[in-house]
Amino acid sequence: MKKLALLFAGLSLFVATGCNDDKDPVMEAPIVGVWQPLKEVVTTVEVNEQPVSDVITYSTCQKESRWRFNTDVLGKRTDWGDTATPGQCAIISDKNFTYTYDKSSKSVQIKYQGIVEPVTAKVVTLDATTLNLAVREETQDPTVFKTRTYTFKRIPQP
Repeated sequence: MKKLALLFAGLSLFVATGCNDDKDPVMEAPIVGVWQPLKEVVTTVEVNEQPVSDVITYSTCQKESRWRFNTDVLGKRTDWGDTATPGQCAIISDKNFTYTYDKSSKSVQIKYQGIVEPVTAKVVTLDATTLNLAVREETQDPTVFKTRTYTFKRIPQP
């Protein structure tokens, strides 16, 4: 009888402490930071047609570009490109923006300074080192849908 009581007490203790159904919280990296674009994939879908995707691999100059998402919902996008002189890079555009990021729906809305319509995007991947951001582009044809998915690498800040 003592053995049965000890077995029951041990099982009760195991159930009380060892069988926790709560899952460990998923740690999500913040979108805040400086991001270096590496490539983009442009996917076009026409109604009743198969999607077509084109991969655009960035040049060394284009990889100097940076997208900065600050903690105060302000950001800056600096795009670099090749100049007429071979081997030289230059800034081709520098745009300030405001943004909102909804973690639950993984949606991002970017409003560039001087542009009326905001850009709508979805976070496909976000971890400590990688961000994949799918930006929906407006087309003139309502039967054609286009998405531009950027792949970024986080640039560590001191």
